[in-house]
Amino acid sequence: MPDEKNIFVFGLDPFHLEQAKCVRGDEEYEFHGVLDHNEVVQPKKYDIPKMIDEADATLRDFDGPVHGLITHWDFPASTIQPIICRRHGLRSASLEAVLKCEHKYWARVMQREAIPNLTPEFAAIDPFADDPLEGINVPYPFWVKPIKGFSSTLGYRIDKADDFYEVLPTIRKNIRRLGEPFNEILKHADLPDDIAKVDGNHMIAEQIIKGKQCGLEGYVHEGHVAIHIIVDCVKDTEKKSFTRYELPSHWPQRIRDRMLEATKALMAHIGYDNQPFGIEFFWDDETDEIGVLEVNTRISQSHSEQLIMTEGASNHQVAIDLALGRDPAYCRDEGRYKQAAKFLLRRYKDAVVERVPSEDEIRAVLERFPGAKVKISVKEGERLSDLRDQDSYSFECADLYLGAKDQDTLLENYQQAADMLGFKFSDGGTFEQIQFEKKRF
Repeated sequence: MPDEKNIFVFGLDPFHLEQAKCVRGDEEYEFHGVLDHNEVVQPKKYDIPKMIDEADATLRDFDGPVHGLITHWDFPASTIQPIICRRHGLRSASLEAVLKCEHKYWARVMQREAIPNLTPEFAAIDPFADDPLEGINVPYPFWVKPIKGFSSTLGYRIDKADDFYEVLPTIRKNIRRLGEPFNEILKHADLPDDIAKVDGNHMIAEQIIKGKQCGLEGYVHEGHVAIHIIVDCVKDTEKKSFTRYELPSHWPQRIRDRMLEATKALMAHIGYDNQPFGIEFFWDDETDEIGVLEVNTRISQSHSEQLIMTEGASNHQVAIDLALGRDPAYCRDEGRYKQAAKFLLRRYKDAVVERVPSEDEIRAVLERFPGAKVKISVKEGERLSDLRDQDSYSFECADLYLGAKDQDTLLENYQQAADMLGFKFSDGGTFEQIQFEKKRF
């Protein structure tokens, strides 16, 4: 088609290409990959200068007009995108605005300025200092996490100083995996002096925010902030690891309204524009207090399949519209199901994977639950503790995307689907029950 729009997507693979095509007017778009999927998602090493050069060359050497560059992946794609967009005159938020969200210390500074009542106490920690906790006044208990991270990697609850010093060797050993690549990104930004000294190899201590957790996904277009979905983020019954991302949210409207007002104030203060975002909140239903956890600077691929199931279109619609300078009109309500979730099937104990589900077993799940998707994350012979970029308490073995008429049916379907997948582990164990207990909002 002569009027086709060329949309470039970081780390595009067949699974996510299928999602990207599930948008309004999909015949108008031609999708192209930027950087190989294995370079973008959990590679052995992130070579940021090489990745920037390759992404730049892909757009520069393309034989035709480039209309937009989008990402559904976290770091480093989310921070390379504004660099490449700036070079090629494409629409996106500025790199500095992105870093005000993704640099966890800078983000907290912005939040304290814009929405102080929703921001916990925090402090930067240099894990390589002689006494990293010296001068840290955040009261126990608190969380520590890297200035740049994802999937809760190297995130720990600290109830006393001994807890921190117990995990400090692990932090020192592993923090540079993302810290050094993040420092390469920081070289491209204009940083305030107080932020520049807190580089990617720092941690942040944050006062613990209590309550239930949800994520708002939205966008800013020409200064206008809008929210298109709210996702309930549910942890296991011991509150260690996320077990599902569920649509639609069960939170009351008055809390949603408060979160929207806080989001508008924060994104305006940051100067964020012409880009999707996701912002996560806690709500304590006993005190009715809310608090902000973090802001991401992209649509989330973890939400795409649920939106297709419930709304009939992927959130890629939002990213594409913004890249083309259009105000997104995302509201279809044409999905097959009323309820949907991405389930993260986990093991909490280390073991070697002795067997993964066969093609027949996966096919049986897909036939039993129409519209379902199954992605296996491990291989036979692989030790779970060797998996890259896992959270600090469990190992993600598979992702299951399921829809249903209501929440009860959805949770029952998940238990059945997990039981149909014939995983086997060297310790003779199976998937712990704490992730299947019917925890509801």
